[in-house]
Amino acid sequence: MPTEVMIHPFTFGDMSQKDLLGGKGANLAEMVRIGLPVPPGFTITTHACRQYLQTGLIPATLHGEIDGALTDLERISGKKFGGVDNPLLVSVRSGAKFSMPGMMETVLNVGMTPEVTQSLASSSGNPHFAWDSYRRFIEMFGKIVCEIPPVEFHKIQERITSSSGVEDIADLSLDALILLCDGFKKVITLTTGEDFPEDPREHLIRSVEAVFKSWNSERAQMYRKRERIPSDIGTAVNIQSMVFGNLSDDSGTGVAFTRNPSTGDIGRYGDYLQKAQGEDVVAGIRTPMSLDEFGRLAPVVAAELDAVMQLLEEHYEDLCDIEFTIERGKLWILQTRVGKRTAEAAFRIALQFVDEGKITMDEALRRTSGDQLAMLMFPQFDTSGPLHEIARGIAASPGAAVGEAVFDSKRAFDLSKSGKKIILVRRETSPDDLVGMVASQGILTSRGGKTSHAAVVARGMGKTAVCGTDSISVDERANLFTVGTTTVYEGDVISIDGTTGAVYLGDVPVVASSVTSYLEGRLSAESDEAAPVVKAVDRILMHADAVRRLRVRTNADTPEDAIRARILGAEGVGLCRTEHMFLGPRRSYVERLVLAENEDVQRSVIAEMEPLQRADFVGIMMAMSGLPVTIRLLDPPLHEFLPSLVVLSTEMARAEALNEEVSPRDRALFAAVNRLHESNPMLGLRGVRLGILIPELYKMQVRALVHAFLEVKKLGHDPQPEIMIPLVATQRELLFLRETLEEEIGKIFKGSGIAYEIPIGTMIETPRAAITADRLGVHTDFFSFGTNDLTQLTWAFSRDDVESTFLPRYLDLELLPFNPFESLDEAGVGILLRTAVDLARGLRSDFKLGICGEHGGDPRSIHFFNSLGLDYVSCSPFRVPIARLESGRASVKD
Repeated sequence: MPTEVMIHPFTFGDMSQKDLLGGKGANLAEMVRIGLPVPPGFTITTHACRQYLQTGLIPATLHGEIDGALTDLERISGKKFGGVDNPLLVSVRSGAKFSMPGMMETVLNVGMTPEVTQSLASSSGNPHFAWDSYRRFIEMFGKIVCEIPPVEFHKIQERITSSSGVEDIADLSLDALILLCDGFKKVITLTTGEDFPEDPREHLIRSVEAVFKSWNSERAQMYRKRERIPSDIGTAVNIQSMVFGNLSDDSGTGVAFTRNPSTGDIGRYGDYLQKAQGEDVVAGIRTPMSLDEFGRLAPVVAAELDAVMQLLEEHYEDLCDIEFTIERGKLWILQTRVGKRTAEAAFRIALQFVDEGKITMDEALRRTSGDQLAMLMFPQFDTSGPLHEIARGIAASPGAAVGEAVFDSKRAFDLSKSGKKIILVRRETSPDDLVGMVASQGILTSRGGKTSHAAVVARGMGKTAVCGTDSISVDERANLFTVGTTTVYEGDVISIDGTTGAVYLGDVPVVASSVTSYLEGRLSAESDEAAPVVKAVDRILMHADAVRRLRVRTNADTPEDAIRARILGAEGVGLCRTEHMFLGPRRSYVERLVLAENEDVQRSVIAEMEPLQRADFVGIMMAMSGLPVTIRLLDPPLHEFLPSLVVLSTEMARAEALNEEVSPRDRALFAAVNRLHESNPMLGLRGVRLGILIPELYKMQVRALVHAFLEVKKLGHDPQPEIMIPLVATQRELLFLRETLEEEIGKIFKGSGIAYEIPIGTMIETPRAAITADRLGVHTDFFSFGTNDLTQLTWAFSRDDVESTFLPRYLDLELLPFNPFESLDEAGVGILLRTAVDLARGLRSDFKLGICGEHGGDPRSIHFFNSLGLDYVSCSPFRVPIARLESGRASVKD
């Protein structure tokens, strides 16, 4: 079997071969193919890197291939690698399939030796340039190949610049520069215990190995996790002939964008640094000039660069990021790629290309994303002024929030009513904190992660949240938190950034989002006040609505949520969590229900609850008139509405120890909590089981719903309620409860003179329900997948616990590619969904299927749901526009 070739010259391939050549190598090959001035070179394939990562050794055949490729490069360039008279110098750069800017390593000027340096000094007539190039190589080799901390080189540099009376290396005398090179070599020798190598081929091989290693550097791994880049694809390595921007006054280096990647404005954008190499631009050690200034400095070369920029943009039909070097007045293009851009620029540039006739609206939709739209919807801090950052946690729910730190939910609610802006600070939140969370501008917790209670609820409400800020110590009794030497007391103003996870002391100015104003109907896209990005979002979102197949509903528990969601484009309610209606001040009803001494008292309490439910249902169905509203019957275990057993046990023990009297109510409450206590309540008495054991509870809910339906109908609206039974696992319990509910519904409709059939469906949130969906489907009108619980039960994960224990470590070790509560696990949970879909559609081809878990608003998961042929997704109101956009993208991608 022939050995796979691991090296290809830049004359091989094109931009379609990123899997083999990496993004940089594929684009270099493409630029050579279209005739641009690219310094010659060759690419070591990603296959070679993967072999190295598996064995820890440079593949045996690669050494010979490098020798052969160098010989070809010497022939093309007329120079000799390691030669003194006409030396060939090369750069060694990383280049993965997916752009990872700055995450891996580069070594420049490989091939430099003292003899080569002397030769370059003579041939160029510029000794300073030659020794500066050698200094750069020694420093990069030391930091990247020998892994010596940069501070060691900075010490030598500061000592020599200080003794020379200058601030910048560029101002050193030739003798001082030579002294600096010697100093750098001594650092390497002292640190490694070996003399600095002088063999150019050893320099090259070790530089290639360093680039391979950098694939698994800490920052590269972190970037891959954030961007969901696979960890096993490896990087290519590009070996390219050096051209020198630090050679003379008519030499330099720069980075150019064909449009402004920050704002999307049309026109050239970038930086140029005279008499410098590429690393100087990135490092920011000198202030570059703009491309407009460069145009005045060197109009002929600038015109050439403009022509190249135009050619590349037209060729790639996208914003291009270009690195270039000018050597003695000649322009060289070192690399190009489709440029990274802000969310605003993404929408604006996509529409510009449509209007210029270069791409279709479908392609513009593909080039934008729900994540980008989310970034545009949240307010942001104005970071141009001074900031006092005191901590950084997990960016759990984007946005910018400013307010007084408050450590109690009830107090947060009261202070908010008085007009104060509040940041609720807790170790972690629970359902009891909902009233304070609603009243607050944002939530800060010292525990939890992106799918903790605080994070999930905050995202659902469009609230800013920073969670898992483990550097702060929250003392809820003393109403303060400490971080380092700083103490923040209740009433102190703090600012939290849910996009970055930063926590600031003091009031940071906030910049409002015009995109949110447009989406909420407070700003017309046609008005003069509408920013260009608003007009772009409007056109792309309208196109997404026109092409998408998936409908988008919302999770709404209050009329206010429903109204907001409808304004944001929701096409109904996919999940109304009725238990949320009994949190806060209403929780006393559930407490009285649990403490009821007999069934008569229990029925009396339930009768008091019914008008409250009815009023809520009326408001939601009026807000969603003409659209479906799915009411999920009570789901959580009753203990969630009661005080903690641990707290009550502590209070009872304290009272006993102090010989204090305990009231009959407290004794009864303690006994009830003890009675209801379960080792694993999420797998206990909840959902359908609660409805079977306390049938009057579910009967009350459907009575309230039917009466609300009749009231809304009488007012001239078009209510379309649906009833959903939670946590069903068997067809018998489903049939039993369905018959009970239908009987109750029938009684009310019979007396009203109105005939209407309310659909009754079930949630699929247990693995058993998914694999027996054909049996359940016989007795139900629709399925809605509760992917939160389905993920918990499939993985045997407790969502509330795993994020604060082992899940972060699993993600660090790449034992999990992503958090399965953030994006759906297609390989596991996804198979259960696909099985249930196939079984249900086997019964009826038009069987209605939807998603109502947290994944319904996740852009990546939406594409999978679309591929399954589901009818709708349901998500929090704030994420409705995001789901609309991603559903459209899923349609044009599929």
